Amino acid sequence: MSEQLQQLILDTLDKSSTIKDTRTITIPGSDQPASTHDAQITILGALNSLQSRDMIKYETHEISSHVLTAEGSQIVLNGSHEAIVWGALPEKGTGSPLPIPSLKKAVGDETAKIGQSRAFKSGWITKEGDGLVKAVSSITDTTQNDLREVDSTGALAAGEKLLADYRKRKLIAQKKGQWFTVHKGTNFSTSTAKPETDLTAEMLASGSWKTANFKKYNFEAEGIPPNGGAFHPLLKVREEIINIFLEMGFAEMPTSSFVESGFWCFDALFVPQQHPARDLQDTFYLSDPVQSLPPPKAYYDRVAKVHEHGGYGSLGYRVPWSDSESRKLLLRTHTTATSATMLYRLAARCRGESVEGLGDGEFKHSAGKGDGDGFRPAKLFSVDRVFRNETMDATHLAEFHQVEGVVADKNLTLADLIGFMRVFFSKMGINEVRFKPAYNPYTEPSLEIFAFHPQLKKWVEVGNSGMFRPEMLESMGFPKDVRVHGWGLSLERPTMIRYGISNIRTLVGHKVPLDVVENSPAVMF
Repeated sequence: MSEQLQQLILDTLDKSSTIKDTRTITIPGSDQPASTHDAQITILGALNSLQSRDMIKYETHEISSHVLTAEGSQIVLNGSHEAIVWGALPEKGTGSPLPIPSLKKAVGDETAKIGQSRAFKSGWITKEGDGLVKAVSSITDTTQNDLREVDSTGALAAGEKLLADYRKRKLIAQKKGQWFTVHKGTNFSTSTAKPETDLTAEMLASGSWKTANFKKYNFEAEGIPPNGGAFHPLLKVREEIINIFLEMGFAEMPTSSFVESGFWCFDALFVPQQHPARDLQDTFYLSDPVQSLPPPKAYYDRVAKVHEHGGYGSLGYRVPWSDSESRKLLLRTHTTATSATMLYRLAARCRGESVEGLGDGEFKHSAGKGDGDGFRPAKLFSVDRVFRNETMDATHLAEFHQVEGVVADKNLTLADLIGFMRVFFSKMGINEVRFKPAYNPYTEPSLEIFAFHPQLKKWVEVGNSGMFRPEMLESMGFPKDVRVHGWGLSLERPTMIRYGISNIRTLVGHKVPLDVVENSPAVMF
């Protein structure tokens, strides 16, 4: 039908140069009137096909008409609600008034309710005693007559105000349509043969390409978007955080050890061996292998002594030291275990001592050469995964990322730490930050860090911070006036705030929609 319709349009244009109104075109093989909306949609498809080849051009004319609703069609057949109510009542003075319950039973609840009101308004009926009677002997059902006019013409001579009233009563509905005026195009022809889209070997061999009609190439057409990889929102925020640290002069710590010993994860940080964080319900322990390699003996002995008996101004925990507890292997609960290792190595290198079994060379950008000439300040950071035996909810996972940082220098104060954290978070675009005093086994004083989440409309904890305890630092060999700021921040929660995510399970996990990953904008703090 499409090719036949196109041919009809071209033949009509060839005879008259212009088709003023496409509603005069009869669609080949169709019995529907050309004036209908569906017929004009069919004609539009043929026009677009011809226009794409510059064979014709057309203008669109919008029209508006009205059609009856189901209720309106019923009124055309049976009369309006008010006319039905009037017809069911006795004439005044000729019989007993009809009670309203009887009227509802006779014509139906809906008709009685609507018709009674409109019949009273028109003065057709009146109340007499406990019932209703006719007030006039005859009526003209204008509603039925108007709807008949709309049904036949799509319009109403009485005007828009009455049409609006019938639309409000849901007796008619507005229907928009269109028709077209068609003119000849620059490539007008009465032939509907489609132009060639490809230059083939056969055309070259026969020479038919010389006379063939080729379709014009559209240089403005957009290509299909290529499917490629995309960075997860966490990776985008991670990269921004790393750039912030590097901009502030930090060096990155190696954090490839997902498995740590109880010594570096807890003991070196002076977490008591009886602390609840070391229980099975909070920490994932390894069953094979069971024990870690021994840490440096002299340092291990100093830590064990301070735990059990005190030292460096501390009373210790006054409980027997357990070597087996210290040697347990576990999935690290925080990257502060790496910070402890790096601080111990920094203290040893600054004294010019070798650090057996702990690697070398990580401090060349942040703490000098470490050739025994004394303490050098250091700024270190890491962003990596940690594991905790958590109950998962909207803001907690058993596996998440920690942003870890330490600043080691002489005579640092808590005010320095607060000032640094405010600057750090402002670079991340998070300006609403609060600090709350807290307790940590390895820092004193300690602060919890909260940021306001606009979607959750509450303050969400995003990290923990504090100043490492003297017995921890002096056991490592640092001078008494050296202070170290330490903090551990969440990566997931700032990402949720940044991207407006209210549930962490829609950020990480197998149910995360790929289009969310692909369409998340690059983070620019």
